[in-house]
Amino acid sequence: MSRRTMLQQSAVGFGYLALQSLLAEEVLAAKRSNDPLAAKLPHFEPRAKRIIFLFMKGGPSHVDTFDPKPALQRDDGKELPFEKPRVQFANTGSLLRSPWKFRQYGESGLPVSELFPHVAEHVDDLCFLNSVHGTNAAHGGALLKLHTGSDNFIRPSMGAWVTYGLGTENRDLPGFVTICPTLAHGGVRNWGPAFLPAHFQGTPLGNASLAAKQAGVSYVENKAMSRRMQRLQLDLLGELNRGHLDQTGPNSQLESRINSFELAFRMQGEIPTVEDISQETSATQKLYGLDDPVTEDFGRQCLLARRFSERGVRFVQVTHSDANVQWDQHSKLKEGHTKNSLEVDRPIAGLLTDLKSRGLLDDTLVLWGGEFGRTPTAQGRDGRDHNPEGFTMWLAGGGVKRGFRYGATDEYGYFAVEDKMHIHDLHATLLHLLGLDHERLTYRYAGRDFRLTDVSGHVAHKILS
Repeated sequence: MSRRTMLQQSAVGFGYLALQSLLAEEVLAAKRSNDPLAAKLPHFEPRAKRIIFLFMKGGPSHVDTFDPKPALQRDDGKELPFEKPRVQFANTGSLLRSPWKFRQYGESGLPVSELFPHVAEHVDDLCFLNSVHGTNAAHGGALLKLHTGSDNFIRPSMGAWVTYGLGTENRDLPGFVTICPTLAHGGVRNWGPAFLPAHFQGTPLGNASLAAKQAGVSYVENKAMSRRMQRLQLDLLGELNRGHLDQTGPNSQLESRINSFELAFRMQGEIPTVEDISQETSATQKLYGLDDPVTEDFGRQCLLARRFSERGVRFVQVTHSDANVQWDQHSKLKEGHTKNSLEVDRPIAGLLTDLKSRGLLDDTLVLWGGEFGRTPTAQGRDGRDHNPEGFTMWLAGGGVKRGFRYGATDEYGYFAVEDKMHIHDLHATLLHLLGLDHERLTYRYAGRDFRLTDVSGHVAHKILS
């Protein structure tokens, strides 16, 4: 073989070796860092860098929002022609038609009900998952299943897993922030780290009982002491704690406490800027609905989600909830869902518009949905019961097909029947979009390698762009 031929045939190999060397240096740098939240390399090329989860607590009705069922309209008042699930939350009666009309929107022609006219304008950016299903018909179990992958054991939340796998892109902010989270039905476990080191847990801003304008990081400003004096105190405390570690050996709780002190100190300089939405133009604030008391609260959450995301936070969750479990209309379906959709429709559309205009939607994955859907059969005269057997969530941005509909429920919307997507499959797909293999993202605890998807989960490759 001539020298010229050898160089021609091995050129790609030389490039590959050089790339391996560069990546190895990055990995070693991350390992050498004392910051456990330092950015880490994904398992493979990611389609998205971060997630914004728009959580609709209580269970929005899929057959009244994004999964129209002509047969349900036709057979209103008739008995369901097949058996209901063996386990149900409550008894339901005959079929109940949707009180809202659906229209096709955009070039994709995907249907959206009149509950979401603003979101409907973005239908060509959405990927509807019409075949999601879970295993628990109660709020507590279903919330934990969605957030942690388990409805009966204490497990790390998906935001904690994402932060464990990727770290944060901004060392002055947490890797995982949850805005106005619910304190019910699992509470802190829905954003907790369980057996993962504590520094991977979510940082809550307020809770669902507070207005969003009151939500913020507590004690972010120390008026009694200068930053220089705080730094000196932390240095002394860190020295004492590390000396204790040298004597006792590894202690994940103490190490997490040291890291939390350091992060809290750095956050004092960054958090006030993120939380100060007065820096936004009046046009941007209006886009999110901050000019309307109906949309102001959730709009503020969505705007904060964008501000945290663009500054490198990996996982941001906003929760639409109140003391009445918000979307849980066992009665007065029309009244409750109308109120709820009015509060969130315009802010969600504003978030999608804002992300897209800033070029953030390409590498930000937006997830919308609740812990389950609702039954097509009536509870009482005008309500719907919990339904984990088949419901709709949707994705936008970061690497998913746009203007796309994946999976289907039966003709009445009770059971997922086509391209069924279990919660474990949803989690596997979310991690895949972030460049993480859900089977490799593990943590050894109590003699076992745990993962978000437990021993299940398949990536829905059909939705990948």
